[in-house]
Amino acid sequence: MKLSDLEVFIVGNPPPGWGGRYFIFVKLTTACGIVGYGEVYAASVGPTAMEAVIRDVFTRHMEGENPENIELMFRRAYSSGFTQRPDLTVMGAFSGLEIACWDILGKAHDRPVYALLGGVMNERVRSYTYLYPQPDHDLSAFWTSPDMAAECAAEMVRIGFTAVKFDPAGPYTLRGGHQPALTDIALSIEFCQKIRDAVGDKADLLFGTHGQFNTAGAIRLGRALEPYDPLWYEEPIPPDNIEEFKRVADAVRIPLATGERMTTKTEFALALRNGVEILQPALGRSGGILETKKIAALAEVHNAQMAPHLYAGPVEWAANIQLAVNIPNLLIAETIQTGGAFHLQLIKNSITWEDGYIIAPTGPGLGIEFDEDLARAHPLSDDGLHLEMQEAPCDYSNGNAFLGGAPPAR
Repeated sequence: MKLSDLEVFIVGNPPPGWGGRYFIFVKLTTACGIVGYGEVYAASVGPTAMEAVIRDVFTRHMEGENPENIELMFRRAYSSGFTQRPDLTVMGAFSGLEIACWDILGKAHDRPVYALLGGVMNERVRSYTYLYPQPDHDLSAFWTSPDMAAECAAEMVRIGFTAVKFDPAGPYTLRGGHQPALTDIALSIEFCQKIRDAVGDKADLLFGTHGQFNTAGAIRLGRALEPYDPLWYEEPIPPDNIEEFKRVADAVRIPLATGERMTTKTEFALALRNGVEILQPALGRSGGILETKKIAALAEVHNAQMAPHLYAGPVEWAANIQLAVNIPNLLIAETIQTGGAFHLQLIKNSITWEDGYIIAPTGPGLGIEFDEDLARAHPLSDDGLHLEMQEAPCDYSNGNAFLGGAPPAR
């Protein structure tokens, strides 16, 4: 087998937009006609520029290569341009292409990807979801409403989830880490109180932040959350100073989780050495399936667990699931609600979610059927990045309102 052709799909995500503004899918075809799909988790450049990077990585490091030679292709991309260090954009491009290689290999052998990684450890994968607005909720008011969050959490538990995530402690500002406003601490406490009252001991609370605090601020907020026993405290400080996680871990009695903005075992190993207990790689960014299996092995040695991250499309979800089925130190995997309406349409409902768990797929490769026609029918019509941070600083006078990862169009 040799990799011969590449097609890139830039797919606009229709309202309500859970999972980001757009998805980037890749299709690789071998000279003998086997097709594989992958997904690139959006990087720090726009989709047009990212498509150019994807094509360059494929042409320079992968075209004409046997898709089995994933280790060799990874080292080419990782070392490209005399770098040999994590590069979020290049490794994002490679990650999606690598996932497509595994899809090809599974189809060539008529086996799921997890069978080629060592087989089944988890026939059912425990899943969690963010708390998203219910049909009767006001979309803008939801994100700062503890009562609506508690209603949603109760409904998620009713349908089977055993963990729910929420992140009321905004804002996400490009200015870097800051001290939380007292209003943000108070709102976070109220969210935890009301959600805990709503779900009791039937679900873990996953407290999400996105690197918006400095070290002292993260400690201050984390200590306020301890009485509600969250399962994790997610990315409390920015990912550009991983060694500071140790100071937070030493001061706060909630397990630290991080990883959605990290790539390759190099960065994840440093996180493990600095007190992170739960790794959250996004396989469309972390280096792909093989690299993330290595990350899982590093976590296993550190007695840490894996919780694959998903704020992307369904092909990355499928890759996350293949890894989750295989690894022994799986904690939980993120879903978009019970799979996401548009997500499931894009893969023709080929992944099964049931009573809080994802059922291990049995089809070859990633175990999905990708709908190319639907993907082409949703071209991107927005010039924004997949996710964006605000320029304005934290407001210490009037409170802060975060409108979710895909705010409604103005």
